[in-house]
Amino acid sequence: MSTQAGGHELVDRAAEDRAEWLRRPERSNMFWLRVMTLISLHLGRGIGRLVLRSIAMYFLLFAPAARRASKDYLRRALGRPPTWRDSYRHFLSFASTIHDRVYLVNDRPDLFDVSVVGEDVIRQAVADGQGVLLLGAHMGSFEVLRAVGRQQGGLRVAMVMHVENARKINRALAAINPEMQADIIALGRVDSMLAVRGRLAEGGMVGLLGDRTPGGEPVQTVEFFGEPVALPTGPMRMAALLRRPVVFMAGLYLGGNRYEVHFERLADYSEIAASERDACIHQAIERYATLLEQHCRRAPYNWFNFHDFWRIRDDSESPKIR
Repeated sequence: MSTQAGGHELVDRAAEDRAEWLRRPERSNMFWLRVMTLISLHLGRGIGRLVLRSIAMYFLLFAPAARRASKDYLRRALGRPPTWRDSYRHFLSFASTIHDRVYLVNDRPDLFDVSVVGEDVIRQAVADGQGVLLLGAHMGSFEVLRAVGRQQGGLRVAMVMHVENARKINRALAAINPEMQADIIALGRVDSMLAVRGRLAEGGMVGLLGDRTPGGEPVQTVEFFGEPVALPTGPMRMAALLRRPVVFMAGLYLGGNRYEVHFERLADYSEIAASERDACIHQAIERYATLLEQHCRRAPYNWFNFHDFWRIRDDSESPKIR
């Protein structure tokens, strides 16, 4: 490991470990995705959710790596050894949020009971018309957040994402509403930063997820559930470079048709001097980890990182908390 930015940042040389979630094949089948879409749109959400229970049980039984990762996380979030019921609920929550995307993409937010916590935070952040970066995690539903934006003043939310990791499901959802593709900015392309800058210049909101790294990029080691983990610094550095405010976001699934969207201030780089940038980035990523842990404890079945997030490595390669 080599350090940068005054010891606050580490370059990740264990790229193979970090990119496990990118290397894992997408566990979905286009045929079944289409079947679920037809059932959902023509027979209703209630019938669709009955089918969903069988799908969640299938993955619980036949995806051992994901099941182990779920138990490892739930043990920390619940503060006790998880039961099979806990693991099933975790898988079912994940399946439910994907299922609900069918309706949200199809402009049916009326099917859901959505409450917003911190609405004043997001309104203040977009009041100057300069745009805002939303930093979330693989937690709950991002689609419900976009639905809230459309309902409240027609705010458009673009999502920056690794499109290859969920290619099939995105293709299925795009078939329902082709316009959704216009609000996805693919990572790893030469024009990605220009696309983000353009959306922000229009006064829009751009969402990124900060709890995964594809490997081979700068990371910062922070404490998460009492143990060191490496989080990417790229999203926060992008915000600093573009001199934009950053708001933490989470669209928590509470069961049934209920969601709770949270907004909390993370950082504002619009007035930060270049000499103070690295320290502010470091502090903001630590706060992000703290907020993420708080929401994981409050809604433990909402965090969907089904890979070895706390991979044990040789001490000589393990970065220290700075």
